[in-house]
Amino acid sequence: MKDLIKPENSAEAQALQSLLQQHGIQSQMVSFHDTAYDGLFQAQYGWGVLRVADSDLTEAEQIVQQWKDASPGDIPWQDEPPEPNG
Repeated sequence: MKDLIKPENSAEAQALQSLLQQHGIQSQMVSFHDTAYDGLFQAQYGWGVLRVADSDLTEAEQIVQQWKDASPGDIPWQDEPPEPNG
């Protein structure tokens, strides 16, 4: 297995894993979260990694790049919450 991408969070990892499955590529999600250390490694190394078979790496990289190019630049949930109407 080869490392494909380090997703920002579990939601991104699940979305990418689903997308890869739609293209017939099996992947493995590996989280760096360790309950014994309360997420210490995630703060240092990131959420985790998505891995694919060596033979699928090139195609998976192309799929992920197309997904990134099609994704919006600003993700709404990273912004400040909207002011209440009132």
